[in-house]
Amino acid sequence: MEISLKTSAADHTAANTSMLVTTVAYLLLNGAQLFETAVLVPVWTAAPPASLHLFHGPYGLNFKVFWIVAHSLHELTFLAALILNWKIPARRKILLVVFVAHIAVRAWTLLYFAPVIIFFQQIPVTDAVDQMLVQKAARWREMNLVRVAAFMVLSFILIPLNRTAKTTGNAVPQV
Repeated sequence: MEISLKTSAADHTAANTSMLVTTVAYLLLNGAQLFETAVLVPVWTAAPPASLHLFHGPYGLNFKVFWIVAHSLHELTFLAALILNWKIPARRKILLVVFVAHIAVRAWTLLYFAPVIIFFQQIPVTDAVDQMLVQKAARWREMNLVRVAAFMVLSFILIPLNRTAKTTGNAVPQV
């Protein structure tokens, strides 16, 4: 089914392109989150502080810059999609709901996930295993699964919005 748009051909091309770009950006972000969750998180959460070696040494991993840049670029594409699709009521409503939910999950990330991982990154590696840290890491890992699932659901909601919007002169926008 096509979406009719009461605007110019250039406007509908921009709306369709922005919708595709933000959807692809979200799906790429999901891929990075899935990789991190499946490959890296199980390693560092296994038995801290003994398992925190990924964060230390001259080649220690620091995800901060990657995630700041990746989320910032995605959120810029998301804002562009909101602006360029504002005249399409069916898209606007869903985009607003998904964007608000996305911001809520991002706030959760900034308030809980980022501080906890920074805490773990600052702990020196030892041969010991601290059960309190193991429990804290396990909680982070479990909650991260919920967060990643939430981001995936939100991005999947955008996929059907990528139906082509076409120009129909003065017609009322429809789904």
